[in-house]
Amino acid sequence: MNKTWWKILGSVLVIYTAIAGLLLGVPRLPILNETIRNLYFHVPMWFAMIVLFSISVFYSVKSLSSKSEIDDIKAVESVNAGIVFGLLGLVTGAIWAKYTWGQFWSFDPKQNFAAISVLLYFAYLILRNAIDEEQKRAKISAIYNIFAFPMMVVLLFVLPRLKDSLHPGNGGNPGFNSYDLDSRMRMVFYPACLGWILIGYWVYTIRFRIRNIENKQQHN
Repeated sequence: MNKTWWKILGSVLVIYTAIAGLLLGVPRLPILNETIRNLYFHVPMWFAMIVLFSISVFYSVKSLSSKSEIDDIKAVESVNAGIVFGLLGLVTGAIWAKYTWGQFWSFDPKQNFAAISVLLYFAYLILRNAIDEEQKRAKISAIYNIFAFPMMVVLLFVLPRLKDSLHPGNGGNPGFNSYDLDSRMRMVFYPACLGWILIGYWVYTIRFRIRNIENKQQHN
């Protein structure tokens, strides 16, 4: 039970989010209307992705000093899990954009920079697959990951603020501030973020165990 409580919690929170997110009331904001409910699904995907990429860069830094294959595996598998949530963030965002802006992809600055952020980590995986020698692969990909993470932060949180955007809070589109995100939405949004982060971490641990078993079988 001590090892599974957070998995149960994550599952319960995600189920609660799905039900409450569709049934509980939401503020009637111009442009957004009922599509505001996608906040419970779109934004938590990005939070989960960022947490997983944070885990990845931690183990990349650690692997440079420890030269441990386990640390390298943890780094790459957290990236693999993080990319899944990054893609889900892009898909849910595109669907939201279709119903609020009229098209799936409008080349909005935040959309573009978010896509580039995910591509940065696809490049990380391509780089790894291009290097055969294990120690060299682990070292070079770890260094790349250490530089990719701050670039991802800049792309997601800094550069979009320098340009006009259709995203909430810009261009006349209401933002999710203390006024817009009322108590009803907070009751769903915060549990949704925690729930999806826990599910993302769960996916990462499963992928790590599978990869670790495969590596042990190859070495035997």
